[in-house]
Amino acid sequence: MPAVTHPNWLQLPRIGPPIPQAIDRPVERLVTAPSLLEGAGFPVRRPFPSREIGFRNADPFLLLDHLGAVEYAPGEAKGAPWHPHRGFETVTYIIDGVMQHRDSQGGGGLITNGDTQWMTAGSGILHDELPTEELVRTGGLFHGIQLWVNLPRRLKWTPPRYQSLASHHVTLVSSEHGDALLRIIAGELDGHKGPGVTWTPVTVVHATLNPGSLLQVPWPQHFNTLIYVLSGAGTVSSAGVLMHEGQGAQMGFGDIITIAASTERTGPSDTMEVLLLGGRPIGEPIASYGPFVMNTHAEIVQAFNDYQEGRMGNIPAQEFHPGG
Repeated sequence: MPAVTHPNWLQLPRIGPPIPQAIDRPVERLVTAPSLLEGAGFPVRRPFPSREIGFRNADPFLLLDHLGAVEYAPGEAKGAPWHPHRGFETVTYIIDGVMQHRDSQGGGGLITNGDTQWMTAGSGILHDELPTEELVRTGGLFHGIQLWVNLPRRLKWTPPRYQSLASHHVTLVSSEHGDALLRIIAGELDGHKGPGVTWTPVTVVHATLNPGSLLQVPWPQHFNTLIYVLSGAGTVSSAGVLMHEGQGAQMGFGDIITIAASTERTGPSDTMEVLLLGGRPIGEPIASYGPFVMNTHAEIVQAFNDYQEGRMGNIPAQEFHPGG
C-alpha cells in the first residue's frame, strides 16, 4: 500500500493518551457496504448513504465510495467521464494507482499513491475522473475512496475551488505507543492539522494499525463520527464490535475513538487500514438527485436547467466528442 508512510513511526509526533474519564464512542449503526457500478462501469462499495446510515446520521458527509482494491487487466480500467456537480465538495483520495482529474475551470492533474484532490463544486462545475492511458493499456492495482462533503445553504453558491493535496503534504502522526500511523488529510487531531482547507468543519484521517495494536484517538464531542474499514479487520469501541474490510460504522457520543487491530491476517497485508471521518452536523434539509445536492426540490430543478444551458461551465473543446 504505497499511501504516504514513514520509515520509523516512533520518530513521529504522537497522539496523547486519553483524558481521565474519557467517554468512549460506541458503535450505533453498522453496515456492510453494498457493491454497485458507478461512472462508466467501475465497481464501488458504498457504506453510506444506506438504509443503516442515512444523510442525518452521516451529516455533514453525503456519500462514501470505496474504489477497489481491484487489479485491472489491460483495457479494463474505467472512470467517470465529464459530469456536473453543485452544492457540495468531492474528495478523491488515491491509495494505490493513479487517476487523472480535469474540470471546466482548468483545474486538475494526476492523483496517485497517497494524493488527494479536494474539489469544491459550490455553484457548479463540470469535471471528469479517468484512469490514465497507461493504466488502461497495461492494467494494474487501483485503490481509493471518494467522499462527498455537504455545504450549508449559505455556501451552496460559493465559487468552485480546487485543491491538490500531494502525499508529502499530508500530516503524519503516530499513536500513543507508536504502533499505528495516522495520515491527517484535513481537519485537526490532538493539535495536529492536516493540509486540506474545508468550508465545512471536518476531519479526515487514514490510519494504519499494526497487528494487535490499540489506537485511541481524541475526537470532538460535537462531531458526527464515521469509521470505514479499507482492509484488514479488528474491533471498534470498548465493547469490541468486530469489523472487517467493507464495513462502516456510525459512532455515538463520546470523547475518543477506540480501534484494536486483529492479530490474524485477513487480506493482502497484515495491517488494518481504517478511514476516520468526523464533522460538525449542518442540520439543514437535503434535496439530492444525481450529481446535485441542494436544500429544496426547486433548487434541484434549477441545477438541471443551469447545467443544460451551460451555466456550470463547458467541456474544453479538445475534450468534447459529440455522441461519444
